[in-house]
Amino acid sequence: MDEVFKALSDPNRRLLLDSLNDRDGQSLRELCSGLSMARQSVSKHLAVLEAANLVTTVRQGREKLHYLNAEPINAIAERWIDHYDSTRGQTLTDLKTVLESPTAEFVYTTYIRTTPERLWQAITNPAFSHGYLGHAIESEWQKGSTYVWVEDVVRIEDPEQVIVESDPYQRLAFTFHTFTPELRQVAPQLSEDTIAGAAAERRSRVSFDIESVGDHVKLTVIHDGFDPGSAVRDMISQSWPLKLSSLKSGLEQAD
Repeated sequence: MDEVFKALSDPNRRLLLDSLNDRDGQSLRELCSGLSMARQSVSKHLAVLEAANLVTTVRQGREKLHYLNAEPINAIAERWIDHYDSTRGQTLTDLKTVLESPTAEFVYTTYIRTTPERLWQAITNPAFSHGYLGHAIESEWQKGSTYVWVEDVVRIEDPEQVIVESDPYQRLAFTFHTFTPELRQVAPQLSEDTIAGAAAERRSRVSFDIESVGDHVKLTVIHDGFDPGSAVRDMISQSWPLKLSSLKSGLEQAD
């Protein structure tokens, strides 16, 4: 947490976070054009933010795109905000809200004290993923194969639920599950109209990138391909952080 507080202490770095909050997924060139800072300074500040896990990057061709990452802010909020009154905690609360504001893509990075093999098993093996993530995916895990999304008693099958990439212990990508009326059995807060609206949107895509970092694994989850004003984007921005937090705590407690 010290790295997070240090990163947030510099006003220039907060400006970079503000810029990404206004428009997430910017390249270094785009960030420089919108701020009165030299390219070298921007690069150094981004390196500090990335080291603190406040910014995560995704390669797109020759460019590296930068995204806000709310995971460290969530951790600060959980540890500190409840210990302070509303006035003293307002700054952290506001920052947490800013970093969780909707963007075109959902990008979330977390570091888990585990191995790539155990993380892959927790994601792909239904016997484990039910407990760690709250859902299971049944599939042959071959590129082009279909899958069944299992959420409690609900089994969702559709020919457009497809594994797009499957590189064990490194990368997994798949089209997102179908929104069916049966989902109300496990998510009664979703109205029939909400589910119908989500089902009418184009199908989005999820990817898991796994990278060893010392005795931890860096997990980056990207969920993209949303329609403008997507209801699905709003829903997954609340569900994925909960699922990934459960995954992290479950794997680390199992050690």
